[in-house]
Amino acid sequence: MMKCIRRTKIVATLGPSTDKKDNLKKIIKSGVNVLRLNFSHGNSKEHQYRVKQAKLIMQEMGCYLSILGDLQGPKIRIGIFENNKIFLKKGNNFILDYNYSKYNGNEKIVQVEYSKLSEEVKKNDILLLDDGKIKLKVLNTELSKVFTEVLIGGVLSNKKGINKLGGGLSADCLTKKDEKDIILAANLGVDYLAISFPRCSEDLLRTKLLLKKAGSRAKVIAKIERAEVVFNQNIIDEIINNSDAIMVARGDLGVEISDPELAGVQKKLIKRTRQLNKIVITATQMMESMITNSVPTRAEVMDVANAVLDGTDAVMLSAETASGKNPVETVISMSKICQGAEKIPVLNTSKHRLNTKFNSIKEAIAMSSMYTASHLTGVSSIINLTHSKKIAIIASRITSKLPIFSLTNKVRDLNLMALYRGVIPIFFKKINNEVNEENQAIAFLLSKNLIVTGSLVVIIALEKNNNFKKIYYSKIVKVSI
Repeated sequence: MMKCIRRTKIVATLGPSTDKKDNLKKIIKSGVNVLRLNFSHGNSKEHQYRVKQAKLIMQEMGCYLSILGDLQGPKIRIGIFENNKIFLKKGNNFILDYNYSKYNGNEKIVQVEYSKLSEEVKKNDILLLDDGKIKLKVLNTELSKVFTEVLIGGVLSNKKGINKLGGGLSADCLTKKDEKDIILAANLGVDYLAISFPRCSEDLLRTKLLLKKAGSRAKVIAKIERAEVVFNQNIIDEIINNSDAIMVARGDLGVEISDPELAGVQKKLIKRTRQLNKIVITATQMMESMITNSVPTRAEVMDVANAVLDGTDAVMLSAETASGKNPVETVISMSKICQGAEKIPVLNTSKHRLNTKFNSIKEAIAMSSMYTASHLTGVSSIINLTHSKKIAIIASRITSKLPIFSLTNKVRDLNLMALYRGVIPIFFKKINNEVNEENQAIAFLLSKNLIVTGSLVVIIALEKNNNFKKIYYSKIVKVSI
């Protein structure tokens, strides 16, 4: 019997919880496809240890996963309170001051790390602290000070982040720490690098240049976190087109645009990214309650399922696996939710790019093959034998219930394709020159119970003619022993 294959990929963040026991191996066995290193936490030795362990497990299990490094970015934070935390009362005044002592914060005043804050806010602007739990209204500014009134109070502790409702703070997306972490990412051999708070394509191009200088070929993921980005279609298209993937980073984004706007923005970002043939990850608080609980809430089940129905390539776990009590159970639960959502008929049809011209031969062959496979009765899968990641990406943009087996002997490409929705990366190398490569591939997939005798498969392949020109073609084959 053919294996049931989940199409939506799972990103899990590594941390103290995955360091314990055999949790890293267990979450990989449970279905994780991408391992995330959060450079906001941990040090280089910890990241090196985790990557080394991951690669040993991947080698042992014969599986291919992406390693994703995630830069901290310009998170604007307050300083430290004398007693580590304070309680802000609604209606009280509170001062944020860049020049105030970092370690002497109190109920009246605290240091803020960003020197331009007083220049970039004005009267009646709303500042949100600690992911929006604390809300301040700007009264006025003077030199390095921002005078505010507390609109929503509560407990405020050390080093919490600050966002401006509506966005507009101009902090550079690459900090000195990020530049050092880019070198670390290169040394670790990450497959993807996520950049926080990009404002425009120049931020992405600068990151790519620094990666290249560090000797890395990592693909760049743009984390969508700024209000001014999502509300400008030209900027968002520019960022998507100049990145290899995007991450809908709902934490800071939700704070900047307000939570009621978030659901619609998420759907638009996923749809637009797929239209532009790029990869999209949905992140933040997807299974948050499982940090401490053994089962998710129904709201979390619906959130994950909704992202799958939107067409996201991957759903992401952060603290749930990095520091939570139930990393393995969380991955298992998320995997089941994804598979449940993928059964919904709306996911099995797509009109992607049917009314537009194709821009390349690869795009045309990938789209025509997927359309044929999705509309011909009896087709069980698509087999990509071209060694082309581009064809795998474009094919995965067609919403389909069919798995795309992408076969190659290039390990780096297999690791990268672990993030593509519906694409199953498989190491394959032709070993018998007397037997057709297509027949060898079919026999190999049969031996792994990934296809079954009697079904139809659509093969996308490549050959070179006498002039060494590449000729892409697709064909329908009935599987037989």
